[in-house]
Amino acid sequence: MRIRKKFLHKYREIGRKVAYYRKLRGLTQEELAEKIDVSVSHISKIEAPQASTSFSLDMLFLIAEGLKVDVAAFFNPIEISSPYLRK
Repeated sequence: MRIRKKFLHKYREIGRKVAYYRKLRGLTQEELAEKIDVSVSHISKIEAPQASTSFSLDMLFLIAEGLKVDVAAFFNPIEISSPYLRK
């Protein structure tokens, strides 16, 4: 539990980036959830600004694949012309 609290801000930051790239792709939470075969509530919890939800690296890879972004996009600053976006 201590580790989770220690890194909680990092999970929240990644969640904000998931929301950013999802919106950039023009997808709703429902569409992304369907695309990667997870529940809408799970996506919602990951993206929530005050989330206290952790998630696996596997989940992050799934989200990155669904959004067509490199997983590194979630760990680096958001750039206007992001080099992490895939066509």
